[in-house]
Amino acid sequence: MKISEIIQHLEDFASPEYQEDYDNSGLIAGDIYTDCSGVLISLDCTEELVTEAVEKKCNLIVSHHPLIFRPLRRIIPENGVGKALIAAIKMDITIYSIHTNLDNVIQGVNARIADKLGLQNRKILSPRPGDTSVGSGMIGDLKIPVSETQILKQLKESFRVPIVRHSVLTGKSITRIAICGGAGSFLISNALQEGADWFISSDIRYHDFFNGERRMVIADIGHFESEQFTVDLLHDVILEKFPNFAVLKSGIVSNPVNYYI
Repeated sequence: MKISEIIQHLEDFASPEYQEDYDNSGLIAGDIYTDCSGVLISLDCTEELVTEAVEKKCNLIVSHHPLIFRPLRRIIPENGVGKALIAAIKMDITIYSIHTNLDNVIQGVNARIADKLGLQNRKILSPRPGDTSVGSGMIGDLKIPVSETQILKQLKESFRVPIVRHSVLTGKSITRIAICGGAGSFLISNALQEGADWFISSDIRYHDFFNGERRMVIADIGHFESEQFTVDLLHDVILEKFPNFAVLKSGIVSNPVNYYI
C-alpha cells in the first residue's frame, strides 16, 4: 500500500480545504508514492519521534501539529524543527500533518473531548456559513446536571491534569458545556451567546478570564491535555479503513509544559 492511500483516506475524513488560512496542514516532507511500512501517530513531531518511527519500522508519521508552521529560511540542526526534518529526510520518513482541518470537522478533535465529558445534542460552536458540520469548537448538553466541584474533578481525572485554571465559579449547576481543543479564547463570546455554563479550552490569557462575565466559567486544562486524545482519533480513523495494517500510537509524551505541584 502506498502512503498516498493513507493520506487520501485522512483527507476524505477531514478535507484540507477546512484548515484555517494560517495553518500548514498536509504533506510536510517525503514521498507519498512510496510503499508504506507502517504509520506512527503523534500529537507533535520531534527528532525523538523520528527515531521512534525508525525503531518501529514506520516510514510515515502522522502528527496533529505541523512540524513546519512558519516559513523556514534554512534547514540546519540548530533547532528542533531542523533536527527533525534532517533526521526524517535521511531516514526516508514521510511526515504528514492534519491540524485545524481535523479541529474543524464535527467528528474531529472536539468530538473526542465531548466523548470524555459525555456531551449530548452536540453542534459546532461557530459553524462556517452554509455548513453546520464544519467550524470551530463544539457545544453540547450533559445528560444530568452536575455541580462545579464535580466537573472540576472530572476534568482532572479524565484529562489527567494536575491543575485546572478557571475563572470565578458561579455556584450554579452545569448543564451546557462549550469546548475547543487547543487555543480557544476567540470562541468565548460564541459560548456565551449559546448559553454555555462552562467553556473548556486552553491557552486562555489573563484578561480573557474576565470575559465569562460571571455568567459562564472559563476553564483552561492545558493545550496538550485538551488535544491528547487526537492520537486515539487518528489511530481509529486509519484502522477503520485499513484494519490489518501497522498503525501505532507514539509512546513519547511531547508535552513541553511541566508542573511543579
